[in-house]
Amino acid sequence: MGTIIAVVNTAFYVYNWLIFIRVILSWFRHNPYHPVIRFVYEITEPVLGLFRRIIPPLGVIDLSPLVALLAIEVVRAVVVRILVGLA
Repeated sequence: MGTIIAVVNTAFYVYNWLIFIRVILSWFRHNPYHPVIRFVYEITEPVLGLFRRIIPPLGVIDLSPLVALLAIEVVRAVVVRILVGLA
């Protein structure tokens, strides 16, 4: 069961990093057709789009990544707690 918990933690950790990378990419000009950049956008857009609909941008400041990271951390903690309880 420890391996499953480690895999779940790693998956959430990687997704958090993908959101962070997307935030950094938004600060610079980049080629949106580059395969790596497209991958980052396609993977993170479902979650960020959901939070963007709930929390509209404040001028040029988009708080959806911050709220998404907090929500993902809460979900991770709940999932890990459930997995530990099953062990």
